[in-house]
Amino acid sequence: MKRIVVFLSIIAMLFASCSNKDKTQKTSAEGSVAEKIVAGESDLFMLVGTYTSDKGSKGIYVYRFNMDSGKADSVSMVETENPSYLTISPDSKFVYAVEENGEKHSAAHAFSFDKSTGILKHLNKQLTMGADPCYITIDPKGKTVFTANYSGGSISSFQVEKDGSLLPINTLLQFHGSSSDKDRQTSSHLHSVRYSPDGQYIFAADLGADKIYRLTPLESPFKGQPSVLNESLKEFPVPAGTGPRHFDFHPNGRYVYLLGELSGQVIVFDYSSGMLTQKQTIASDTVGAHGSADIHVSPDGRFVYASNRLKADGIAIFTVNPDDGKLTKIGYQPTGLHPRNFAITPNGKYLLVACRDDNKIQVFSIDSKTGLLSDTHQDIQLSKPVCVKFTSM
Repeated sequence: MKRIVVFLSIIAMLFASCSNKDKTQKTSAEGSVAEKIVAGESDLFMLVGTYTSDKGSKGIYVYRFNMDSGKADSVSMVETENPSYLTISPDSKFVYAVEENGEKHSAAHAFSFDKSTGILKHLNKQLTMGADPCYITIDPKGKTVFTANYSGGSISSFQVEKDGSLLPINTLLQFHGSSSDKDRQTSSHLHSVRYSPDGQYIFAADLGADKIYRLTPLESPFKGQPSVLNESLKEFPVPAGTGPRHFDFHPNGRYVYLLGELSGQVIVFDYSSGMLTQKQTIASDTVGAHGSADIHVSPDGRFVYASNRLKADGIAIFTVNPDDGKLTKIGYQPTGLHPRNFAITPNGKYLLVACRDDNKIQVFSIDSKTGLLSDTHQDIQLSKPVCVKFTSM
């Protein structure tokens, strides 16, 4: 079992400079007075995280997306550096974003979200103490935020204040591992962290060590207490060279689908009471690109989609066997360059792909019978989009 180092009771004053509100934040793209939004029954808010290093993008962008027409309209933006992954609180009042920014400056940011206007307002940020956080999640009660720190090989946790702001880091879980790929797997690289559907466990994917970790969170930790039980760590190894990146749970809670960035394969697990049992491996990337990225199950549980980058960029499409959760590959949809993250609308009608290197979000319609995708040619032009999230209006 890998050794975990836990740092507790971090002195708040050490991070005082990170907790202050950023006075340079803008609350709308034009800086104008926000107007209240009249939402239709089929309208959603769509939030998009970006990379800002090339100065084309400025931060997080908010759109109105219509689930009937597949059309999007710009609403607002807020400036922040490299918000490459986002999560939304269960009540949709707050948004949390990573700042993927090296060893010394990487942070987790908190924003309030006014659903009447679609405006994000920066609350504060806290250092992750782990380099290059690439994933962020919040617990089902909205009390604890976790980041997966890729270069740092660690997981950070933060308690959430009543006003949605983040307290300084209270737990840092440091992992030490390696695997067969001498270029990409010389050390641990945590690439995702998320709760099980019942909220009882936290699972994390370690691309560098070829393992999935399971931890048990504390239900209501006091300030200064760790957010997880150190002794609760359990490891689930996967085949060498897999490079676990993202994973998703089936809506019925009985299956888990893990995408290997390096192997380009989807591993199917049975899931029960915190335990994972491997049952199938099937190819998503068939050209050896070693760049598989994101995976999602459709809301009705009938289809699984997985994105692949670097060669033959596109989305692999699978049907789900309703009896055992196993997959059958039925199609492949080419996309723009570097399809990183993607999201499916709650009604299962559209799949939106963040094509980082083509500076656009592609909007695909989903055939409700076959699961196959069709390009609607309603691209959303945006510099370096890498994360798409939906919430109700």
